[in-house]
Amino acid sequence: MNRDEARERIHELRELIRYNDWLYYVKDAPEISDAEYDGVFKELQALEEAHPELASPDSPTQRVGGQPAERFAPVEHLAPMLSLDSDASAEAVARFDERLRKALPDERVSFVAEPKLDGLSVELVYEDGVLTRASTRGDGRQGEGITENVKTIRSVPLKLRTDGAAAPQTLAIRGEIVLRVDGFEALNERLMAEGKEPFANPRNAAAGSLRQLDPTISASRPLEAYAYDVLFASSLPVRTQWETLELLRAWGFRVSEQIERATTLDELAAYHAGIMEQRDDLPFEIDGVVIKLDDLPARDEVGTTSRHPRWAFAWKFPPRAELTRILSIIPSVGRTGVVTPVAIMRPVEIGGVTVSRATLHNREEVARKDVREGDMVRVQRAGDVIPQVVERVEEEGHERGEEFRMPAECPSCGTELEERGPFTVCPNSFGCPAQLVGRIQHFGSRQALDIEGLGEETAKLLVEQEFVHRVPDLFELTADQLTELEGFAELSANNLVSAIDRARSTELARFLHGLGIPEVGVAVARDLARAFGTMEALRTADEETLVQVDGVGPIMAGRINEFFAEPHNAANLDRLLSYMRGLTAPERPAEGGALDGKTFVFTGGLESMSRGDAKKRVEALGAKATGSVSKKTDFVVAGEDPGSKLDKAESLGLAVLDEAGFLALLAEWEGE
Repeated sequence: MNRDEARERIHELRELIRYNDWLYYVKDAPEISDAEYDGVFKELQALEEAHPELASPDSPTQRVGGQPAERFAPVEHLAPMLSLDSDASAEAVARFDERLRKALPDERVSFVAEPKLDGLSVELVYEDGVLTRASTRGDGRQGEGITENVKTIRSVPLKLRTDGAAAPQTLAIRGEIVLRVDGFEALNERLMAEGKEPFANPRNAAAGSLRQLDPTISASRPLEAYAYDVLFASSLPVRTQWETLELLRAWGFRVSEQIERATTLDELAAYHAGIMEQRDDLPFEIDGVVIKLDDLPARDEVGTTSRHPRWAFAWKFPPRAELTRILSIIPSVGRTGVVTPVAIMRPVEIGGVTVSRATLHNREEVARKDVREGDMVRVQRAGDVIPQVVERVEEEGHERGEEFRMPAECPSCGTELEERGPFTVCPNSFGCPAQLVGRIQHFGSRQALDIEGLGEETAKLLVEQEFVHRVPDLFELTADQLTELEGFAELSANNLVSAIDRARSTELARFLHGLGIPEVGVAVARDLARAFGTMEALRTADEETLVQVDGVGPIMAGRINEFFAEPHNAANLDRLLSYMRGLTAPERPAEGGALDGKTFVFTGGLESMSRGDAKKRVEALGAKATGSVSKKTDFVVAGEDPGSKLDKAESLGLAVLDEAGFLALLAEWEGE
């Protein structure tokens, strides 16, 4: 076969495979046998190997997975992936409907209702009909690039079907990656047979499967993709959501079959009740229904807030609840030393997930609910994820156990426990093994140094075998040491050592979050990194300087100051810094800009941009954005639903800008 004949045959085979993939994975209506399909696929593989110059990124053979990635690169979305306003009450849905009818004529208010899939939200970008990238939702504006992993999902078209509808030059689709309930159960059975930790629920399993650095692992998981919206299109020949869904089907995407139209609250309520009744029979997990305005131009008219669209609403289902019995209540020590009572229960299935333990939060919560060992209790999964004990169920004639009492000594290290408000705390911060396990796990977590393979079980092994006595000891680990641990072979040991080595170069914000400073979460760590730029500048800052940082109040400033002043913390930090190759700080505000020396405070939601973007805009002009109003504040920008900051600004006689005024002045300042 010459080159031209090969090109023609390769084209025929690719189209044949795409068509049969679509029939099998999207339409559930295969036309050829598995053996016939395999024969066609192998022929295509052989031809592409014989003619590598004819390779194409949209070929079906590219689904098998590329080379393992070192880490996921950040990706800017073509359009914001906003979250949904949500509630479980019919009254909240009625208010949503009322707001739309006040803003629009009645004849323009009709809805498309669909199940709220419980998976991982993704953006799929197509250029000239070919998939070029895929990313997670992330913070709504930036996510993680997972293109190679998504390519392994058969229900994601690598090339759009355009025989029924032309594809825009640039197209961004929003969809949900889910794991069918039967696939989830089979995956967990396989993981447990291999001696690995099973996933807690299908959503975690879908997310975990897509966040594998090796795409071949993603390819081995039975993931499915459902498309439900167009985020961005260079052109789009539709005016309704219903037409959009038909277009998505024509392009080859799987779209939920449970989608219906509705025009009244009664119809929406009937749909919600009907889907809730089908919930346990559906092949995938859902946690509510999503209601969207059907008229696309009307959506533009009602707009969005900085957090969610005004034209959509998630009507959540009540949490699933089941009855079970508490077998025991055990104290569990966390990384901060807080000792939490945990209920160990007779395993019960709640929404397809087996639950056998639930936190009871603190001793006051145990007393308030009056739960004891041996009690029958009602358990639910909050948000269909986190198990919690709702209440004790009365049992006539049942002899109850003794009231639960927190232990006098730490169950991990034997130190005498202290009571701090409702919490019971082990004060042995640097000698308690359980706290060290928690700190190691947190240090390597996804939002901290993102050390692949450094989970709870590994952290426990490192502490139990006395390989790690302080967090900095992680950087001294060798592959030879790790192979001595149960579950570690040469490859997994080398992988963990390499992951720890890569973590020596990281962002300052990630490093700060990984330190586990009290009160400092991901957002505050980012603000501190941007404000101070270096670790040295931050650790030597006084409380008065710290409170000038957006989101840092007097209490938090005191906790941060205490953390850096504590001798053990200071010694650990010095040692950690000696292992780091570099800590990258975010870009600092410009000097000498049009707003040099000015201080801004933002309150309420902005429609045209997020508050984070607004802060970046003024910081780029040399201003400082802080979280608290004082006499030193130059401008307070008040958006939708402003808080007490506006009242304080007005009482101090400060300059207050609404969003229109802010945008007008921003245009003037940025034009200088």
